[in-house]
Amino acid sequence: MNTLGTIFRVSIFGESHGNAIGVCIDGCPAGIALTANDFEADIQRRKSGAKGTTARHEADTPMLLSGVCNQKTTGAPLTIVFNNDNTRSGDYAQLAQHPRPSHSDFVATQKFGGNADVRGGGHFSGRLTLPLVAAGVVAQKIIPQVHIAAQLIEVGGQKYGEHNDVLAAAIAKGDSLGGVVECRVQDAPIGWGSPFFNSLESLISHAVFAIPGVRGIEFGTGFAAAKMQGSTHNDLIIDELGHTQTNHAGGIVGGIANGNEIVFRVAFKPTASISLPQPTYNFAAQQVETLRIKGRHDACFALRTPVVVEAAAAIVLADLSLGS
Repeated sequence: MNTLGTIFRVSIFGESHGNAIGVCIDGCPAGIALTANDFEADIQRRKSGAKGTTARHEADTPMLLSGVCNQKTTGAPLTIVFNNDNTRSGDYAQLAQHPRPSHSDFVATQKFGGNADVRGGGHFSGRLTLPLVAAGVVAQKIIPQVHIAAQLIEVGGQKYGEHNDVLAAAIAKGDSLGGVVECRVQDAPIGWGSPFFNSLESLISHAVFAIPGVRGIEFGTGFAAAKMQGSTHNDLIIDELGHTQTNHAGGIVGGIANGNEIVFRVAFKPTASISLPQPTYNFAAQQVETLRIKGRHDACFALRTPVVVEAAAAIVLADLSLGS
């Protein structure tokens, strides 16, 4: 479904080339100061414009339709909407019958009986990360004591900052790249989370995998832990507050925050929509034919995702804070 959370419940709606996209948040506490200006900084961080990002530019002006009065939340459902004004729907006319490899076109057409909106990826589009970012802004206001910061650390297998050549080469070729984002959370209280199905890792992973293009997540030392011995991997507790000498666990033990910095990394796949011609099945012609994808797409969507990863973490932590 399209809803995440137990108390702080976030529902996203809309399509990439529909009239608008947005988010409805139920369970938002009353009395939180909130204006459209509060969203500006994070919206700008997500916007395109940098080398390797899409040429589609939208105003992305948030409209607070409900749940706010006198610049404070009312406790009623909070609805935030963004208009879509810069669309080229004709670029996607062929994709229901000639779907893009590794994109949602085929599965969406099959699941919804040919009724899914495939223009720009429809409801599956990275455009829907904008309402996620908006929800993250609200969530962070609920937990101002918790500090969440994500950064891109790798692009196309190269360290961020040393990636310009590989990015330029992919753009020149008409190809795309993936990347890795690292997120660090400081000052999350000890005790947030639960064992097993509602472990803090499970909840964060659930939210993070809602971001289009995510292929993996790891906490602390992640997969490298499988190559370590217990005597090396164990985080020795060094004081009465539970601080540890190392942080191989990434701040979470037994599914519960242990008071140390929460650290996780997210892997993003290369953008599926590339301008290189690709042989793939055409359902109208009933044979494999060359697909030439039109439209405006990110050569590396990961460039715009650190703020989205922060939002996903904030949504989970805000929900936990209201239930603690």
